[in-house]
Amino acid sequence: MRLARGFTLLELLVAMTIVAVIGVMALGGLSEVIRQQTIAQQRAERWREIQFAMRIISQDLAQVHPRPTREERGEDWQPSVLVDPNAQFQLELSRGGWANPVALPRGSVLRVAYDREDDILVRFHWSVMDRTLATPPIRTELLTGVEEIEIRLLDASGEWQVLWPPLSMTGPAGLVARPRVIEFGVNLEDFGRVWRRVETGG
Repeated sequence: MRLARGFTLLELLVAMTIVAVIGVMALGGLSEVIRQQTIAQQRAERWREIQFAMRIISQDLAQVHPRPTREERGEDWQPSVLVDPNAQFQLELSRGGWANPVALPRGSVLRVAYDREDDILVRFHWSVMDRTLATPPIRTELLTGVEEIEIRLLDASGEWQVLWPPLSMTGPAGLVARPRVIEFGVNLEDFGRVWRRVETGG
């Protein structure tokens, strides 16, 4: 009669060690899968934020209106589209199509501006077209991680401009002039350059 042979202590220790190593490897693999999934979710959410910001910008640019606006002190006029390094904002424009479903006492043209504060792309708009110093803008943060804003404007002769109105366009014509196309780009610290090129109808 043969006796059943059990495991020695050494064999048990070896088996337990192997099981522990396999468990650690499996846990490490699971942790990596979870980490990669989290990264993918974060990138997808970030891309949704970028798409939302670019959609807002595109809607503004597509509805540029030729209506100029009074300067805050009421002493002068600002052109319907303003891109000037000496201006308060990197881009300022009048846009039409401002919906008014409840018939508020206002027009359908909205004054909008874009600028960068630290690394944040900010959109401003005013409740009235001809604002005063007592008319604060409504501020909306659209996008973070913005390193630079780049704006180019295509004039009627097919030339790209970085100032608007162009220096060659003065007087009343410059106040109402609209570029044919506005290219709005942002350099992002994580996605690089993202831009939209929008026809304005000008």
